[in-house]
Amino acid sequence: MTVVQIFNDQPEPIRQDPHDLHAEQVVLGSVMIEPRALADVRTLVSAQSFYRPAHALIWEAITGLADNGLPFDAVAVGAELGRDLTRIGGAPYLVDLMQRVPSAANAGYYAQLVRDAAFRRRVVETGTRLFQLGHDPDAGANLQSLVTAEIAAMTAVQVQGWPEPIPLSAVAELPPFPVEVLPDWMGEYAARLAEQTQTPVDLAGCLSLVVLAVAASGKVRLQAPTWKEALCLYVLMALPPGSRKSEVYAAMTAPIKAFEDELRAEAEPIITEAAMNRRIADVDAEKAEREALSATGVERDALKDVAVQKALEAQAIHVPAEPSLFTGNVTIEALSSIMAAQGGRYAVLSPEGEIFDIAAGQYSGSRRPNFGILKSGFTGEAVRVNRVTRKGEDIAHATLTLGICTQPSVLEGLGTIPEFQGQGLLGRILFSLPPSLFGTRRYRDAEPVPEHHTALYTANLSALIRTLHQFTESPLIPFDAEATEGVYDLLEANELRLHPDTGDLAHMTDWGAKIVGSILRISALLHLAEHTDHGTLLHTWQNPITARTLANAREIGDYFAKHAQAAYDAMGADPTVGDARAVLKWINTTSASRFTSRDVQRGNQHRFKKVARIEPALALLEAHGWIRKLPAPASSGRGRPAAITYEVHPEAHAS
Repeated sequence: MTVVQIFNDQPEPIRQDPHDLHAEQVVLGSVMIEPRALADVRTLVSAQSFYRPAHALIWEAITGLADNGLPFDAVAVGAELGRDLTRIGGAPYLVDLMQRVPSAANAGYYAQLVRDAAFRRRVVETGTRLFQLGHDPDAGANLQSLVTAEIAAMTAVQVQGWPEPIPLSAVAELPPFPVEVLPDWMGEYAARLAEQTQTPVDLAGCLSLVVLAVAASGKVRLQAPTWKEALCLYVLMALPPGSRKSEVYAAMTAPIKAFEDELRAEAEPIITEAAMNRRIADVDAEKAEREALSATGVERDALKDVAVQKALEAQAIHVPAEPSLFTGNVTIEALSSIMAAQGGRYAVLSPEGEIFDIAAGQYSGSRRPNFGILKSGFTGEAVRVNRVTRKGEDIAHATLTLGICTQPSVLEGLGTIPEFQGQGLLGRILFSLPPSLFGTRRYRDAEPVPEHHTALYTANLSALIRTLHQFTESPLIPFDAEATEGVYDLLEANELRLHPDTGDLAHMTDWGAKIVGSILRISALLHLAEHTDHGTLLHTWQNPITARTLANAREIGDYFAKHAQAAYDAMGADPTVGDARAVLKWINTTSASRFTSRDVQRGNQHRFKKVARIEPALALLEAHGWIRKLPAPASSGRGRPAAITYEVHPEAHAS
């Protein structure tokens, strides 16, 4: 290889390291004039930021006094410097620093200049060391690692002055389902089933409430202080495929399925006889119709009356539907018909969440959301189902229970359908987002559920559903005096959570406004389970609900509130949070370290049509520590004020 050396007779000018002495002087003078400026300035610079050693000494004296709660005016700083006072130019220099300050209000702007100059010096120093390494024959095999170390030190995240950024998620860590507040026979079985199947306890815990609702809804109601509640629940759990959901569903619903089989066996001969009678009556009616059609004159009129009577008799024969307590997935139209045939009470229990896709119109030609029965079935309202091609169906008191497990990604899809939230469907759902146990499941060590726990769970749930199924009226369960006061306490506490400025549920009032009712329903379900023992529903279930039971239900409600916040967060229900995430994504994509709102708008014109739309998102990011406003430069008083520039937290590029 030929090396060509090019010689230049002109000497290279000596370059000083980047610095801004005037900015350093203004920063030091400003904090001595206005002590309040130190808090803002200190987040931007340190002693190492100053180019002139004398300025670093003054800064250390100022911050040392401030840390001890002492004043740091020029006199105090001079005294603190002691013998070093002569090194910095004496007391007159401290006075000179203050005289150089145009306005202490601009201290932050000048601190930014000092910090930028300090960073440039680091770049120069790193470049110099890299140059020296390239010419060092002793570097040898270590050259690459030495260069990598220098570059890593140069590009390391500098978080001086930055607080730890707060995640935009509503809840950083979600709590597990509190199975300990369930009645012993149910909580113990749920916990042990979770251990046997190596599934999150949330799944079995939530299904415990669901099966209680299947047993009680439409048969018992709750008497709240000034209103009544049906005892059905809508519970949506999100777990990824392969989580063994079906196994947990089968175990938790086994007593319900067994009772359903009993009902079907009992009803089979009745249904068969009624169907036979109806077919015979239909044949008789058709025969009478043919005879009337073939007759003439007076005879025809007489036979017509007979045919009409036969048709009415046939229609009067009711063929009962096969008893059904729950199903997996079903269309909305079919659900309405099934509920009408089953006396108005029903449940959809499925380890997959297709019911919400169906409700959103995925399988209909119009694709218009259709979930009227889901809304009415939650409150126990009367429902009239009008049909074009057949007779309409009336349901006096529709009560529907949902226990659905779906994939976490489906939550985002729910948030894209405005009607789900706008018409109150999302607000009726109790969400559970358990952590995935993939990679941590211990199959070899998993202990099976002891037989006596399975037997007790089966006996108690069977007794509860069998006894309540016989009720022809819907008795009311009230609260005792202490629990009633607890209900009012709960209402008052929840109202604070809905406050538009300070409430943690303010962005999801559709859900927050209904959580109290759900907690009260849960208290009634726990009450029924507490009064079921050794295969018998005790007569004491008619006693009022106690404050202890309400407290247990409230703990479960707190669980669902935290999970609902996370679910709404995943669905993007809070538009400001969604916009803030979009800005963070833009920051990450562009590697922006500083920007204006106009920069964001230009890069996201499809989302932000106007700059004003970005402001709430920027305010949220600033409040969470992801960005901060840079001090504005001193204004000349002419023209339009400079746009606000934001600086990005270094960790934002790794988020």
